[in-house]
Amino acid sequence: MTNSNLARSIDAAGEQFFADHPLDGDTDPTRARPIPRISIQAFCEGAGMANAVQAAAEDRRLAKAHVSVHMGGVPAAVAHYQESPTPNLIVVESSLPGHQLLADLDRLAETCDPGTKVVIVGHMNDVLLYRELLKRGVSEYLVAPIMPMQLMESISNLYNNPDTDPVGHVYAFIGAKGGVGSSTVCHNASWTLSEALKANVIIADLDLAFGTTGLDFNQDPVQGIAEALASPERLDEVLLDRLLTKCSDRLSIFAAPVVLDRDYDISADACEMVIDVVRQNVPYVTIDLPHSWAAWVKRAVLQADEVVLTAAPDLANLRNAKNIVDLMKQSRKNDGLPHLVINTAGMPKRPEISVKEFEQAIGLDALAVIDFDSEVFGQAANNGQMIEELNPKSKSVQSFHDIAMALTHRKEVKQEKKSALAPLLEKLKIKR
Repeated sequence: MTNSNLARSIDAAGEQFFADHPLDGDTDPTRARPIPRISIQAFCEGAGMANAVQAAAEDRRLAKAHVSVHMGGVPAAVAHYQESPTPNLIVVESSLPGHQLLADLDRLAETCDPGTKVVIVGHMNDVLLYRELLKRGVSEYLVAPIMPMQLMESISNLYNNPDTDPVGHVYAFIGAKGGVGSSTVCHNASWTLSEALKANVIIADLDLAFGTTGLDFNQDPVQGIAEALASPERLDEVLLDRLLTKCSDRLSIFAAPVVLDRDYDISADACEMVIDVVRQNVPYVTIDLPHSWAAWVKRAVLQADEVVLTAAPDLANLRNAKNIVDLMKQSRKNDGLPHLVINTAGMPKRPEISVKEFEQAIGLDALAVIDFDSEVFGQAANNGQMIEELNPKSKSVQSFHDIAMALTHRKEVKQEKKSALAPLLEKLKIKR
């Protein structure tokens, strides 16, 4: 922190400041993006602030950051940094009046290394104090009490350049049991996402031995995601473009090799590095996960922005789905629950758990219920087509649209169908 003036426009009357610093901490979780590998040290005065920082530290968005929490506020920070180097970011809580807070910050500035950012959590909604803090080089001022998401969004804004394209969203698709059609749901929802939103989408097929992305899109790629996972540190925009297979103007696949003459020991760190590079290049990344439970699969599920859980309506799927939902409730406290898709409903001669009972048992409403339709889905798979390409009138088409819109938190604009007699009726209205 330095004493140089920080160029920043502030609304003269201060209304913008108060609008951007809500007292209730009501913050949209989709606005806080993943935070890079930085060190963060917080100096709190009260238990409420300490708990908020600790909750933020346990969130997936700060998984790469190293966070430590101390008590004692600004005086403790000054004493600490007289003997220790400063981290990338210091978060300090202070309930002192404005003039005392400024005096303490001047003392803190004397111990700070160049390049260290400082976030102040104060107890006064005072735009004049806010201006003085910015003049002293403070990066952000938040008004207590703060919520974990509010703190994460503020830190995210400091380390994600608003002038560049935002980091892409990652959507993980996983089945509650093998063979429930999670890959089919992933591929059709991804295709719908690229077509409906006219946005670039990459499907990463992480079922390296048995992935079906190439088959479903009628592609036979020579290279794919296995090469990237073998040397993740080499992956950049140029190499990524060479390894991807284009299926349409907006949809590309990072295909699995689907050969059995090698072992596939995926490193959780390598998987994370590859996905990080991919998400820097497109707005949407969908991960087609195999039905297995390794460290890298667990991390991919817990680190994703949204998760789609596909299940068939039987007892084994119910048990597994409940376990996954319970894990996500425990590990992703600042995120929504997974999106449940019940697939192959109404299969002839198969005893099934009703949708209502399934939902009640796991405590989650189904986003989509896809009926069993072996003819349409089998023909689409054999042709290397998506369901909407093969049969736009299929009932499942709307389900894939619902999934795509739910993942992106958008509402689909439906065009009203006009009767063939509409022009004649309009003329009659004009005459009247």
